[in-house]
Amino acid sequence: MAAVGEDDAAWERAISAATKATSAPKTLALDGIVKSSTGRLPSAALLERVAASLEELSVAGARLSSLEGLPRLPALRRLSLPDNRLSGAAALAAVAEACGATLRHLDLGNNRFADVQELAPLAGVGVESLDLYQCPVTKVKGYREKVFALIPSLKHLDGADSEGNERLETDDDEDDEEDDEEGEEGEEGEGVEGEEEGEEEEEDDGEEGDEEDGEDGEGDGDEEGDEEAEDEDGEAEDDEVDADTEDKENIESKAGSSLPNKRKRDSEDDANGDK
Repeated sequence: MAAVGEDDAAWERAISAATKATSAPKTLALDGIVKSSTGRLPSAALLERVAASLEELSVAGARLSSLEGLPRLPALRRLSLPDNRLSGAAALAAVAEACGATLRHLDLGNNRFADVQELAPLAGVGVESLDLYQCPVTKVKGYREKVFALIPSLKHLDGADSEGNERLETDDDEDDEEDDEEGEEGEEGEGVEGEEEGEEEEEDDGEEGDEEDGEDGEGDGDEEGDEEAEDEDGEAEDDEVDADTEDKENIESKAGSSLPNKRKRDSEDDANGDK
């Protein structure tokens, strides 16, 4: 019991140090930090603190011989357990139960799996990449063909596909990008809908603005027309006043020019009367 307590204390310190920057880590690496004296993982309660958010978990070189107590890891996609002492179907049954629905990459290199049938619990999970390098099972005759036949979802075994073509590093990147794209499709769809709604609102506002501008333009045109009509009426009145003035001046001029002639005729009549 003392050893278990000592292991848990060491695991707790390691987990706290690895997750001090966040309470919901996506990656947890405990490689070589703790050398388990019991061959077991930390108690489930310690891992459950961060289990919900974990997408990658690595516990390499910890002298693990059992995966008993591995908690539920609902988002885990990559599990790395190389350089340990794992063997038997029970260890992989624990993996399948904890994260079989989401697991895609499993590294069991340099462990003690010796028979293909020990891998049977992985037959029902969606693992696509499996590493068993330096495990005794790799020396079994027809090892590769048997493992590919056992695990239908498997695309790469020990870094190569079923035809022996080595896996490129870009393949890992493409898989991760596809996973990210699938997770972001919903968000992008919502963003596009929001942008379309915003554009429609802007178009409606633009049309309303054009209508208002048109109405304002018509009002301005009416006012200008009224002003021009008033100017024309004023000019007509001025023309009439000028015409009246000219007529009056012409009349007076005519009247003035006739007076001398009348006086001349009167003088002539007076002269004739005297004779």
